[in-house]
Amino acid sequence: MDSNQPRESLAVPEQAILDACGETPLPEMGLIEQVWETDPIPQSELADRAADALRSLTFQDVPDGGEVALGVGSRGIANLATIVSGVVDGVEALGYEPFVFPAMGSHGGANAEGQREMLAELDVTESTIGCEIRSSMEVVEVGRTAERDVPVVADAHAVEADAIVPINRIKPHTDFGGTVESGLSKMLVIGMGKQRGAKIAHDWAVDWSLRDMIPEITEQLIAELPIAGGVAIMEDQRDETTRLEGIPPEGFLDREAELLETAYDIMPKIPFQELDLLILDQQGKDISGQGLDTNVIGRRPFAIQEPEPDRPDIKRIYTRSLTDATHGNAMGMGSADFVHADLLSEIEMPTTLINALTASTPRGVRLPPAVETDRAGVIAALSTIGIVDPESVRVLRAPDTMHLQRLYASSVLVEEARDRDDLRVLEEPSPIRFDSGAFVAPSLHETTSGEESADD
Repeated sequence: MDSNQPRESLAVPEQAILDACGETPLPEMGLIEQVWETDPIPQSELADRAADALRSLTFQDVPDGGEVALGVGSRGIANLATIVSGVVDGVEALGYEPFVFPAMGSHGGANAEGQREMLAELDVTESTIGCEIRSSMEVVEVGRTAERDVPVVADAHAVEADAIVPINRIKPHTDFGGTVESGLSKMLVIGMGKQRGAKIAHDWAVDWSLRDMIPEITEQLIAELPIAGGVAIMEDQRDETTRLEGIPPEGFLDREAELLETAYDIMPKIPFQELDLLILDQQGKDISGQGLDTNVIGRRPFAIQEPEPDRPDIKRIYTRSLTDATHGNAMGMGSADFVHADLLSEIEMPTTLINALTASTPRGVRLPPAVETDRAGVIAALSTIGIVDPESVRVLRAPDTMHLQRLYASSVLVEEARDRDDLRVLEEPSPIRFDSGAFVAPSLHETTSGEESADD
């Protein structure tokens, strides 16, 4: 038997869906846009602002010519190479020797070369940032927590340095809510802990929530290691860099908590609280740690001891593909109700399962029903929500959970948009067009990336 045959056979043919669902009326879809006021840092200033953020930190215990380890992760952060390069310049201007180490837990297949390759795909290479990259999965135990006796581990190269500075974006986390979530502290505890540290953290999170664990271990790491502070990155609704700030170790947790509140305010969101169907053109680890941002879709079905967000309320989610940058890692696909056959064919199950095992979230990689075409996906989803009125059914199509400015919207949502100051209607509704079952309308991220919005 062809090795691909079992996987292909899981995708249900369109005709089988049509036969099972019968007549399912489809809504007309228009185009709407969220009106966002943003103030990004000009590209020409990014490197200098990053260097300034680094120089705001205190390196009083670092000897002349000492080594400074810069932690860089695997997330798709805007302008990452430019920011890291600026931080490198800032370190060198102070008379120290910088090097970068991957601070990404088990990502990159949980091996040193894979993590180096992930940095390269984010354009973080020795030539682009101007310093050495030391990639290793070796860790050193630097202590144990007081009450639970949990091992606290850190990247061996970082531990040997004279100072450590993580560089990361502050944003809401997809698995838990707390005073600090995704950012500098999590990078220290999980990213800098490599595969072993990530596995320890997620194993203990089953009984000891990450919301409590991360602050406690962060304080211990700051006490045990020469952490000079961190460079915090903030992004606006368009995923553009809006703030770069150096945070000293003594104010690490408090300041990160303040920035997290701002991040919640400016993160892109779905502009409707209730949807019958959300169609996402893609998911991936570069979009969110869970592939689909749980804060955006209002679903957190695989997080242990963590409540789901109250809103939005989405009855069905249909996901069409994986991003190229996720390299087949389909973590989070378990949040979807239906997926396209293309997503099915792109899954690299070893990579996906390693991620799930490390994060103790096997339900996150459960495979939803797969359909052969977009038409089959839409009909299957709508046929399972009750009686469908094409004039009132609430359907939204987005590129992914990160890019949410321009959206395809069903007629009733277009009408609601007309009465809102935060939305504008760009195209009137028209029938959904298919070509051999595939959407004719392209992904909006492909058609609008790089273009200026009307409110720029």
